[in-house]
Amino acid sequence: MSHSSTRPPITSHVLDTGRGRPAVNVPVLLEYAPGAVTSHQQEGVEALTCYGILTRSTNDDGRCPGLSTSTKALQPGCYRVTFDTKAYYAQFNERCFYPFVQIVFELTAPEDHYHIPLLLSPYSYSTYRGS
Repeated sequence: MSHSSTRPPITSHVLDTGRGRPAVNVPVLLEYAPGAVTSHQQEGVEALTCYGILTRSTNDDGRCPGLSTSTKALQPGCYRVTFDTKAYYAQFNERCFYPFVQIVFELTAPEDHYHIPLLLSPYSYSTYRGS
């Protein structure tokens, strides 16, 4: 699943399923968690210590095409992408149950493409590994 030199290694697409359209202007933060433990600890899941890589907002198509700019900047490990859903719904003077959505994923091969879709409504969300 290698990406081409013109395709960023990490992308996202946010769809507002309640409105049936792309979610425009959703603030997105990508973070890296070096040394993250991905298995369960005896007392639960260990907290992640993350370092921000960059912030973007979704475009008019609900896409965030450049969550990373170069494979050289990416290392194998755990990453967290945070979507500021409260700010998104504030554009419509609406409240939402989840003020932000955080998706933690493991990047095993920096040369591969990782697409993180988010299906969003004020009271639910869903995600999956996209292509």
